[in-house]
Amino acid sequence: MPRRSFTDKHLQHAIHAPGRPARPDLIHPARVPQRGLGKPEGRAALLHAVAHIEFNAINLALDAACRFANLPDEYYADWLQVAAEEALHFSLLSQHLETAYGMRYGDLAAHNGLWEMAQKTADDVLARMGLVPRIMEARGLDVTPGIRQKLLQAGDTRAADILDIILRDEIRHVAIGNKWFHHLCEERSLEPVAAFSRLMQHYGAPGIRPPLNLAARRESGFDEAELAWLQRQAAAR
Repeated sequence: MPRRSFTDKHLQHAIHAPGRPARPDLIHPARVPQRGLGKPEGRAALLHAVAHIEFNAINLALDAACRFANLPDEYYADWLQVAAEEALHFSLLSQHLETAYGMRYGDLAAHNGLWEMAQKTADDVLARMGLVPRIMEARGLDVTPGIRQKLLQAGDTRAADILDIILRDEIRHVAIGNKWFHHLCEERSLEPVAAFSRLMQHYGAPGIRPPLNLAARRESGFDEAELAWLQRQAAAR
């Protein structure tokens, strides 16, 4: 596969922070209010949080495409496609928030955890592929079905439909992360599970939390050795 020829310096230091609107206010994750889904304001807050994740995912995909040099052309095409799909997710959620709840993206505070992990892994594409898609985004595979069911039970069928679209696409996005993580491990003669464990420790990545959506993770390219390791990590929490 062909490789991009521009220099690492051009990319590695090109972006310190992505462009973003003045709102939402970014606060520590512990300060983000938790609201129940029994009331419309609680459901709106949840969907706002998901929209914020999707907004950050656009920047994460674009950053993955432009920060790291000398990778196959397919790598860049993959992450540009991911960015386009994350933008669709954000648009769907934003439109639904406005039409169903009278809320705009930015009306509530949010946290910056996803982008902070992007900053931590800006020095190494292996770390980025290992930790952002396979931990941060894969967490969405685990929790989305439960969120969808709660929104459906509350009568928000449109939100449930949007989450179906997001889950379908996120399986593919995590699969892209898995593909390039394994590609890089092979290039560097690394055993994937051991490399993943070392990266988690070195970069202070969030721990693996249950429940795990094993079916979705298998579909996204986690092999059985990886799943067994993830299950042990989740059980130890």
